[in-house]
Amino acid sequence: MKILIVVTSVDAYANRNLKTGLWLSELTHFYHLAKEQEFDVTLASPKGGNTPIDPESLKPALLDKLSKRYLSDESFMAKLGHTKNLKEVAGERFDCVYLTGGHGTMFDFPDNFTLQEILKDHYENGKIVSAVCHGVGGLLNVRLSNGAYLIAGRVISGYSWFEEWLARRKAEVPFNLEEALKKRGGLYKKSLIPLTSKAVEDGNLMTGQNPFSSKALARNVMARLAKIKAAKESLAKPV
Repeated sequence: MKILIVVTSVDAYANRNLKTGLWLSELTHFYHLAKEQEFDVTLASPKGGNTPIDPESLKPALLDKLSKRYLSDESFMAKLGHTKNLKEVAGERFDCVYLTGGHGTMFDFPDNFTLQEILKDHYENGKIVSAVCHGVGGLLNVRLSNGAYLIAGRVISGYSWFEEWLARRKAEVPFNLEEALKKRGGLYKKSLIPLTSKAVEDGNLMTGQNPFSSKALARNVMARLAKIKAAKESLAKPV
């Protein structure tokens, strides 16, 4: 099974005084489970090359054991330093496309035409399209062949506006993700208690609300991929 994981190339908010980037755990938990199942993983970003990591995600209270382990893994960090440009993988077909989060994604995911085409193509061909937290913003402007927004009428989650307030980033972010998802017709769902896990799915669209949703989302996606793999292998067996 082939998985495309998309990370941000942006390292700061628009005012350039505050650093941001990838929220590390939103990558590591997904990546770890994919590697455990020996899936083929490709890391790509809008610009290619180095992936900035949000310093907030590296604070002791938020850096879990798994993410800490990957942070000290030279091989893994080298991959983060040399991601492929999205244009390099635009012609490839994956079984799953996963958009990681971090505030940086709000600046380089939503209006990236290459990413929109990748997501449209995979979604319409029945492949899994998945995203977590702010990475869900990458789905906002994706239109299907019939002109409708991909998320219109679909159950979806993503970072809530109240969580943005708790993170003290309301004045820094370029838009209100929760509101934007609703305006696009998304059937937005969030946990009753902010900053707790919420992973939802609607057909081949699978999303998570916040960093604390990354584990559940990863498990759900990997379970779905494992079933797809088993079905393919069963069909391939001679009668």
